[in-house]
Amino acid sequence: MATKSQHQTDEMQEYQKMAQEMRPKKPLLKNVLLAFFIGGFISEVGQGVQWFFMQHGMSAKEATSPVTVVMIGLGALLTGLGWYDRVVKYGGMGGSLPVTGFANAMVAPAMEFRTEGLVLGVGAKLFTVAGPVLAYGLAAAFVVGLIRWLVTGVA
Repeated sequence: MATKSQHQTDEMQEYQKMAQEMRPKKPLLKNVLLAFFIGGFISEVGQGVQWFFMQHGMSAKEATSPVTVVMIGLGALLTGLGWYDRVVKYGGMGGSLPVTGFANAMVAPAMEFRTEGLVLGVGAKLFTVAGPVLAYGLAAAFVVGLIRWLVTGVA
């Protein structure tokens, strides 16, 4: 004889199975292609910005930092205008993974809570998504640098 909890579990499993069957299938190939082309387009814009800086006398290595700043600025601007959400909606990780996606992750929560003021709204929410990324990134960089220093003796 089945207990009440086993019966509920059976019903829940049956419901989960039915819900899975009713869920619309995701167009995998379409999503992969959109992510590829949108991510590629963002990368091409970055390459164009790099060429611009190189045409004005910078080497490829010197242009890296200003290109990153420009791309973060573009991502923040597009987020502020409400356009970057559409880029991510259609491009998925192709829009989220580049540095413009990092800018979107920083600006979107700040915009959402701007009505709560500059300190408790924007300031508090600015790093909700990007804060852990920065913290773990800095910790990983420290560990890798420490390992390099211990192995090679070069800082």
